[in-house]
Amino acid sequence: MTCQASPTAAPGCIVLATDLSARCDRALDRSAQLAMQWHAKLVALNVLDPVALPDQALAWAGGASNDELMQMARQELTRDLAGLKVQAHPRIVRSNDPAEAIAQAALATRAGLVVTGVARNEPLGRFLLGSTVERLARVLQPPLLVVRDRAHAPYRRVLVATDFSVAARQALQTAARLFPAADLRVYHAHAAPLSGLGDADLQAQAPQAVHQACAAFVVQSQLAPSVTLQTVVERGAVASTLPRYVRAQQIDLVVVGAKGGSALRDLLLGNTAAELLQWLPCDTLLVRDRLPEPPV
Repeated sequence: MTCQASPTAAPGCIVLATDLSARCDRALDRSAQLAMQWHAKLVALNVLDPVALPDQALAWAGGASNDELMQMARQELTRDLAGLKVQAHPRIVRSNDPAEAIAQAALATRAGLVVTGVARNEPLGRFLLGSTVERLARVLQPPLLVVRDRAHAPYRRVLVATDFSVAARQALQTAARLFPAADLRVYHAHAAPLSGLGDADLQAQAPQAVHQACAAFVVQSQLAPSVTLQTVVERGAVASTLPRYVRAQQIDLVVVGAKGGSALRDLLLGNTAAELLQWLPCDTLLVRDRLPEPPV
């Protein structure tokens, strides 16, 4: 099955990557909600893991054939998809590289979005499928939505975190395209000037310069005239200010730009991105840049 995709429209196809565990239920519900909102096809993909389900693990240990294991996974996935308000197309694949299998499925279906979930909260938060999400951030072409919350309603408050880079600009363009009716915000955190360094006038001008940079960033993004947004500038370390702002303002989705080919720790906002993605109390959309950064 092939879905049509357009860079100027909502995705025509969504791929849900699920390991069939209960923790993927929220990602499933959000995928179905977005498929209904965008009138998109939904492909539910499971990369077969013989030990994902208790009875499947027993069958695998007992020497069950690959076909038998595939049938058990297909039955479980079909049961998960039953009752959705949108038709979902189940797909089971066997691979030793889940991230590559997901990326290939997204390519084959021309998906405009891949959705997955997160594991239960642990001391530092651990992504579902472990390093699979980190690898997806490097190899996946379409945006990757990591779902943490229940899908009670469409995304209403969407925030784009920016460092004014090309990746951040493409993240903003994607957010405006996918969620045109949302309350859209552009967020930037800047370090507080060190006391005792520089004159008072220089320190007083710093916040104004940041606001001007935010305004220029929005203009350079060349959004449609119909798009309305607000810019938010806070002083402090983004790893602490952004999660606090998200909680206080009840943000539904944070959009982050990812530099092509980068590891998760090298996403937009530098080495703090991995920490952000662990601590943000909402869903996160990773948008991979399509063009290289201009030379400095």
